[in-house]
Amino acid sequence: MVFMKLEKKGTVYVLTLTNGEHDNTFNPEVLAEYHQCLDRIEAHPDNAALLITSDHAKTFCNGIDLTWLLTQGPEGFQAFVTDLEKLLLRVAVLNLPVVAAINGNCYAGGAILASACDFRFMREDRGRFCFSEVNIKIPFTPVMVDIIKLLPDAQALRDLALTGKAVGGLEAYKMKVADRLYPEATLLSEAMAFAEAMSEKHRSTYTTIKRSLRPDLTALATERGLIRA
Repeated sequence: MVFMKLEKKGTVYVLTLTNGEHDNTFNPEVLAEYHQCLDRIEAHPDNAALLITSDHAKTFCNGIDLTWLLTQGPEGFQAFVTDLEKLLLRVAVLNLPVVAAINGNCYAGGAILASACDFRFMREDRGRFCFSEVNIKIPFTPVMVDIIKLLPDAQALRDLALTGKAVGGLEAYKMKVADRLYPEATLLSEAMAFAEAMSEKHRSTYTTIKRSLRPDLTALATERGLIRA
């Protein structure tokens, strides 16, 4: 793979984004690699968890590849949005625990991806979380709105979505965007330890409970043929 790597470390799948020099942004080729990784994870029914992180010191994921986007007409953009929604839905209803170790900036589509995860760990010293769609003039689709509504604090969600402000780890924690904060030196190891503990959960039971807490997304994913037991 060019843009990421997927490794199985014990009972934890570790998906590391490796295109940090280009902000780990989304374009059709990147989305194809995400789908390949999820196909591999879904193909094995054993108890497990997924940890998503980046190998870049400053960036987790900054959303759409705007340079690529400028080369696209309306049809190309719509096809891309449909595929991005597919990725977000797959992550949101994935049949195992999903932990994001947000070790750098997490903007726009990257923040939506993080919202689709079950748990979010952030650096306390560096990196920002931001729904920048209002600033870059690309509105959320209805699917994306359903995804970001997974964040537990409705007032925080309103403030982030309507102002486009970027918040650091401490503020993100206060807004309940981040579940836990750690310094850079321990973020990945702490997230990994948590993922290992979560991987002990009975996978089918966990999936049933998770999807029951996300009924609208589960129904939409089922309608689009994305649900796998």
